Amino acid sequence: MRTPPLLRPVAALAILSVLSACGKPPGGPPPAAGTPVLGVMTVHAQPVELHTELPGRTSPYQIADVRPQVNGIIKTRSFREGSDVKAGQVLYQINPASYQAAYDSSVAALAKAEASVKTARLKASRYKELVAIRAVSQQDYDDAVASLGEAEADVGSARANVQTSRINLDYARVDAPISGRIGKSSVTPGALVTANQTTALTTIQQLDPIYVDVTQSSTTWLNLKEALANGQLQKSGNGAKVRLVLENGRTYAQEGTLQFSDVTVNQDTGAITLRAVFPNPKTDLLPGMYVRAVLEEGVRQQGLLVPQQAVSRDGAGKPVAFVVNAAGVVEQRALVTDRAIGSQWLVSSGLKEGDQLVVDGLQRATPGAKVNVVPWSPKATVATASGTGTHTN
Repeated sequence: MRTPPLLRPVAALAILSVLSACGKPPGGPPPAAGTPVLGVMTVHAQPVELHTELPGRTSPYQIADVRPQVNGIIKTRSFREGSDVKAGQVLYQINPASYQAAYDSSVAALAKAEASVKTARLKASRYKELVAIRAVSQQDYDDAVASLGEAEADVGSARANVQTSRINLDYARVDAPISGRIGKSSVTPGALVTANQTTALTTIQQLDPIYVDVTQSSTTWLNLKEALANGQLQKSGNGAKVRLVLENGRTYAQEGTLQFSDVTVNQDTGAITLRAVFPNPKTDLLPGMYVRAVLEEGVRQQGLLVPQQAVSRDGAGKPVAFVVNAAGVVEQRALVTDRAIGSQWLVSSGLKEGDQLVVDGLQRATPGAKVNVVPWSPKATVATASGTGTHTN
């Protein structure tokens, strides 16, 4: 079939278009790359409460080793091991027979001495009248007065003996010196004990409240003192509060109070001991437990907190961050970080109030490069490497 004359020019143009398209090389020039978009936050100074976490051990508020003060045989034990006892409660009874006999004897000796005083006093009084009429010699009167003084001295000695024997008799009853939790008994009824023996009969510990002793390096202590002195830190108040983290990672429910710091530095460890006291009504804390104490250091009034994801490390392992200046150009800053607080770094130097800190898109942040910025929030992420954004110039 022949093509109509009117359609021939149209067909020719279509063929030329196809041939022209087939002759183009594949590919073609890439589109122009856009300006990188980075997520930034404005750095603001704010008051930051500083805390220090230090290792520590619990220790009893009071502790008493119970030892006998007289010799004898244990007759009875009057407590249950591991129970709570009250001060003055009877713990052991040492056989009191010999001490009771000694006491009774001293009481009788006192009565005899007091009777002798009466006799000596009457004799001295009678001789005083007789010597006045020269019925007895002065020597006889002086002897009578001396005998009275000797008898009175015997009474004083007898009274002291009564008191001593009474004390020994009381010591045969071993009482609790303090209130607290009593431990294991080292003796049973029938055992022979001696006064002030090396081995304690038992031990009592007061557990409510309870102490927590923590150690802090003298260097940290000096730095803290210097920061308080030059105004970088402000004290958080008297009786700084302390929190505890237990061995299982749980935070102890009761809050404690820092009581004192030691006045000397341990020569072996270079550390200072701090002591805090905690309520322990349920005796969840037992002596010797390992804990971590979180202590208040103070408040840094102009603290700079930045997200940890905004801080990277250079080739030397030192912390660095990127900021975008007023011209929209990326700058690298060397940082000095004080500590991590949650998911943030507390920055000591390298940043200042108002800096535009790059938080998102660090892989696209090249020092000296021109960029666009968008406000960063913890839930927002810049998804593309280019875009319109907000330019800083």
